[in-house]
Amino acid sequence: MPARAKYDAVVVGGGPNGLSAAIVLAQAGRSVLVLEAAATVGGGVRSGELTRPGFLHDICSAIHPLSLSSPFLRHLPLTEYGLEWVMPPAALAHPLDDGTAVVVERSVAATSATLGRDARSYRSLMQPMVDHWLELAEDLLGPFPFLPRHPIQLALFGLNGVWPADWLERVRFKEGRAAAVFGGMAAHSMLPFSEPLTAAIGMTLAASAHAVGWPLARGGSQRIVNALAAHLCALGGEVITGQTVTSMDELPLARHYLFDLTPRQLVRIAGDRLPAGYRRKLAGYRYGAGVFKMDWALDGPIPWKAAEVARSATVHVGGTYPEVRAGEAAVARGEHPERPFILLAQSTLFDATRAPKGGHTVWAYCHVPNGSTVDMSGRIEAQIERFAPGFRDRILARSVRNAPAMEAYNPNYVGGDINGGIQDWRQFWTRPVARIVPYSTPNPAIFICSSSTPPGGGVHGMCGFHAAQAVLRASRAG
Repeated sequence: MPARAKYDAVVVGGGPNGLSAAIVLAQAGRSVLVLEAAATVGGGVRSGELTRPGFLHDICSAIHPLSLSSPFLRHLPLTEYGLEWVMPPAALAHPLDDGTAVVVERSVAATSATLGRDARSYRSLMQPMVDHWLELAEDLLGPFPFLPRHPIQLALFGLNGVWPADWLERVRFKEGRAAAVFGGMAAHSMLPFSEPLTAAIGMTLAASAHAVGWPLARGGSQRIVNALAAHLCALGGEVITGQTVTSMDELPLARHYLFDLTPRQLVRIAGDRLPAGYRRKLAGYRYGAGVFKMDWALDGPIPWKAAEVARSATVHVGGTYPEVRAGEAAVARGEHPERPFILLAQSTLFDATRAPKGGHTVWAYCHVPNGSTVDMSGRIEAQIERFAPGFRDRILARSVRNAPAMEAYNPNYVGGDINGGIQDWRQFWTRPVARIVPYSTPNPAIFICSSSTPPGGGVHGMCGFHAAQAVLRASRAG
């Protein structure tokens, strides 16, 4: 039961954005309650034994490219609450059919040296962003609309970033290695590479890999949200789990309510408190591609043909740029590629706490059409086997979740969409609807703090941060 009869703010949803919003409000001296439907906080950042006892898997997110870039998260004392970041020697590996791999090192120069004729072009694209990354990240992860704090750096980024990935690949790269690794980065957009702004996604992830690295949390991603919740409680906030909310009538009295939910869930819970016109706009919010997720318990590490792949926890499995491009385009057409692009994490190479001695866990997913029930497990394993012959022989057990199962696990994953909604050019700056303060609603007491608001998906907490700042401004104005 809540400790109070009334709060300054109640947050519905205990994912990283909901917890971040609550922390900002608690730091400002507000009384805050977080209600989470599941047995633990986390949203898309949870861990559990999915295959065999003792094998700990990240259920949703595993690698966190934007956590150390976040202007909010990187300043929180989360290490005091048990969070330990693990930084593999290399941020990313992208194996190729010739038995080699492109490895994204922290050093732009070292990475460029492996890219042949594209070395100079890659270096000229990446080094300026890396040199000013933390300043640039403030604007890339900022709210919208906003006045950029670093307009020159943002403008230089935008000269390349506003274009489709296909355009950047065509004008920048002459050989396959640089194009392949860039294609893997751009595929995180969950969009066809002909779409504007897909270049920006690839550039952002590549720059963060060089500038701060792509870390994982020792002991599982759950440690991240556990630390956020512990910090919130230390500030005087409250967290109650196992509390499903179906109507605002079930909530304690509060001056403001923040929802770490997508528009579909918000309409179900608060629809009668919102004007009909705004509800219609929320109903028109578009969701993107889903994911088909697999986890394996192995009796040894993945036997990659390219030994250098073992230097990174993150592996992009998909082959050449044209192959990755074709796979993502097929998903956008509602098809299921025979050779899907796969995001894979081999965390136990760098965190032995996640499996019994000698054992390993592997995490992976591919994109599928929203709501797909097609079994992609055979295609995913075939793709990994292509670059790591003998992979199947090491499987002890596997866990499989299709797109509907992902939504059943986390209702924010509508149709399996882990990004909180498609983030194409039409919905990039208008999440969830076109509005001067997108975190607010026509009801002055109701705010949205999920990844369905700017800047979108990823474990960075900035959607919650910006929503909480909007609440504080509204409180002062009121």
